[in-house]
Amino acid sequence: MAFRQFRPISAGEFIVVGVDTSAGGKDFSTAQFFSKTNLDVPLVYHSNITTSYMTDQLLPALERIYDVTGVMPVVAYERQNGGVFEIERLSNLNRANKFKIYLAKNAGLIENAQEKKLGWDTNTATRPKMLADLKDAVDKQLIRIYDKPTINEMYSFIINKQGKAEAETSAHDDLVMSLAIAWQLYQTETPTTNQTFKQPYVRTQNKWAIS
Repeated sequence: MAFRQFRPISAGEFIVVGVDTSAGGKDFSTAQFFSKTNLDVPLVYHSNITTSYMTDQLLPALERIYDVTGVMPVVAYERQNGGVFEIERLSNLNRANKFKIYLAKNAGLIENAQEKKLGWDTNTATRPKMLADLKDAVDKQLIRIYDKPTINEMYSFIINKQGKAEAETSAHDDLVMSLAIAWQLYQTETPTTNQTFKQPYVRTQNKWAIS
């Protein structure tokens, strides 16, 4: 199953979601649902599919999180590997206004509507910082990570001859990168409630549940 859930999500909880995109092949599309309230990752999405298919599966999950928490989650797709198109599509699908799309920061939130850029840019400037910030948080035990595949990817990270942190040969880094994005969102995003808050979903035995 693409989703792995490790604990129920509670009313009032603020979730930020970092998404690592994939154009196909051996790469995985991943999303780490980080709780800014509890400093842990209660939900992980991990599947060897393209980002377009992942969007269709993340949409109901984001809506359910809002229905349970009453707080709009914030989601940031990596803009590379087609992510820029998918996060724009996700934004258009957000008709119920149950979640927020991350806006790229430039000395704070961009106010000029024409300059707004949806999603997270992983580039030569942001990549070293986001990975260093995540390593520092993990080393200081600031984050509770329950997901074994994520932990395994962390152990497979190496510094190559050029001094770049990356997954070792034949290993993956998709879960690490999505968690690094989520940790950046933790540092900048604040919760927003929606006046159209509805009653939480009731857990059932027939499908995975966020409540």
